[in-house]
Amino acid sequence: MYQKTTILGHLGTDPEMRYLQSGLAVTSFRVAVNTVHRGRDDVPVKDTTWFRVSVFGKQAELCNQYLTKGRTVLVEGMLKADPTTGNPRIFERKDGSVGASFELTASQVKFVGGPSNGEMATAGENGATATLETVEGDEIPF
Repeated sequence: MYQKTTILGHLGTDPEMRYLQSGLAVTSFRVAVNTVHRGRDDVPVKDTTWFRVSVFGKQAELCNQYLTKGRTVLVEGMLKADPTTGNPRIFERKDGSVGASFELTASQVKFVGGPSNGEMATAGENGATATLETVEGDEIPF
């Protein structure tokens, strides 16, 4: 069996790091993935899907150190279902509408854009950080 999910979005919060009793670092953050499609009367409609991401080990420490709210990241990992419902976590927004949050356990996080002149770096499973490539695209303001 195999499952892999890849997302590209912006951090909605600063990362929060903690340590398990075993001493393993865990960093959590939320990522917003925005898509735009044409709605009624050909008017653009923006949809946002939220992912709650958990990262472990040396990679968690690097994410906590270098990521901040608004930063663009590419995350690869496995989706986890809500243990009580088997579905994404459902929540109510401030405006009363309903949304869903998906849980993603990261196997790799790539830092896109940010303070290093648009370069992309990676915090892989082995914790190594390397400059990979320049990524260009529309900036989504937060």
